[in-house]
Amino acid sequence: MPGTRSSRRRLTTALAGLGLLLGGAAFQLGTGAPAHAAAQHRILFDNAHAETAGNADWIISTSQPDPLGQDSSPSAETDWTGALSSWGVALEKTGSYSLKTLPQGSALSYGGTSATDLSNVDTLVLPEPNTLFTAAEKTAIMNFVKNGGGLFMISDHTGADRNNDGEDAVEIFNDLMTNNSVDSTDPFGFSIDSLSISSDHPAAVNDSTDPVLHGSFGTVTKSLIASGTTATLKPADNPGVKGLLYRTGYSGNTGAFFATSTFGSGRVAFWGDSSPIDDGTGQSGNTLYDGWNDSGATDAALALNATAWLSGAGGGGTGGGSTSCTAAQLLGNSGFESGSTVWSATSGVITNSTGEKARSGSYYAWLDGNGTATTDTLAQSVTIPSGCPATLGFALHVDTAETTTSTAYDTLKVQVVNGSGTVLATLAAYSNLDAASGYTQRTFDLGGYAGQTVTLRFTGTEGSKYQTSFVVDDTALQVG
Repeated sequence: MPGTRSSRRRLTTALAGLGLLLGGAAFQLGTGAPAHAAAQHRILFDNAHAETAGNADWIISTSQPDPLGQDSSPSAETDWTGALSSWGVALEKTGSYSLKTLPQGSALSYGGTSATDLSNVDTLVLPEPNTLFTAAEKTAIMNFVKNGGGLFMISDHTGADRNNDGEDAVEIFNDLMTNNSVDSTDPFGFSIDSLSISSDHPAAVNDSTDPVLHGSFGTVTKSLIASGTTATLKPADNPGVKGLLYRTGYSGNTGAFFATSTFGSGRVAFWGDSSPIDDGTGQSGNTLYDGWNDSGATDAALALNATAWLSGAGGGGTGGGSTSCTAAQLLGNSGFESGSTVWSATSGVITNSTGEKARSGSYYAWLDGNGTATTDTLAQSVTIPSGCPATLGFALHVDTAETTTSTAYDTLKVQVVNGSGTVLATLAAYSNLDAASGYTQRTFDLGGYAGQTVTLRFTGTEGSKYQTSFVVDDTALQVG
């Protein structure tokens, strides 16, 4: 209802606890479209190695190779069919990703002309393969990564042989790393443990600079084990290996549940269980587990940040090349936990008021929401290094007392401004028409401003009758 900033209250129904952060809409884009179209980062999901055997359903859509054949403009994860559809739809809705699936009966290749050939891909996702890669496929995968590609290896517990061929994902991945024609001398700096861990919520390490843990899709705190395994790190073999989340009671080189590494010009990510990427819905007859929305974890943010990092949206290999930029998050006080430090904001905008809920931590930015003619601003200047890809991300929640479904009475503009105050671009404009429960992730390509110092500015303008609250949290400007 209308009132002063200290008495503002959300007027839409809220989800309780962490379910607010990780629900079905938590990582979907709304109606605001970027003024500059983001680069299309090309992601290939493998379905040629028994990824749907047994109860597994590790696909983003039943339409293959192109998921857009099922729904060209998905607004919810159920618009695509598969236990990975939440992942796929979240990426699709950013407008920055081109997604394909390698169908059953196909083989991984590198150096060809097809859309699913690895030379035409930025990141390959291997979601719990259940058949061994052929010698030719292993050569293709290793050369792809060596030349700048991103590789996402998602395992499961030992003994998870879903097609009963005598091989499970642990064995298949270890075979890839130790029995290939390119480099079999522990190329990624880790091996996968032969374990079956029944349950745990592995915690993230304390590293505020890591783009996977603190990326444009949110902050990662924990993941989920629902029958999974870990990896043993071997930094002496590859000093680029790094554990990001660890099984409870483990640290250092043992018990790494999520790890990243480099190989040649490319990047690698390992996850020890397929349950975190399972959104609980898929093809008829499969028994699935909703780990994507697990209330004790931040699996969606982890999957999406890692995809961005591997594909070059967060820096890195781009299907045969790499950037010299150092991966970094440039915004100061990005989650507002230090109050108004670094940010320039209207008094009271940055708050820990209980009238709204932070997406993470305690503080957030609350623009408008008074029900009076109000203009609130939030801004920060940042220098984007020359020659670097750059992605702006933030979480936005909108609630309103407006009853119209057709007129935008209250607006929030997200703009790029130069040192003279001239608006260089309006990235998006949101309004009372975008009101929804929970936070929605917004992502924009700012690579066109590399080499410049610009100001990122949020301006909320409210009419004089009914309140609309624009709530911002977990900002990030990722480069490299």
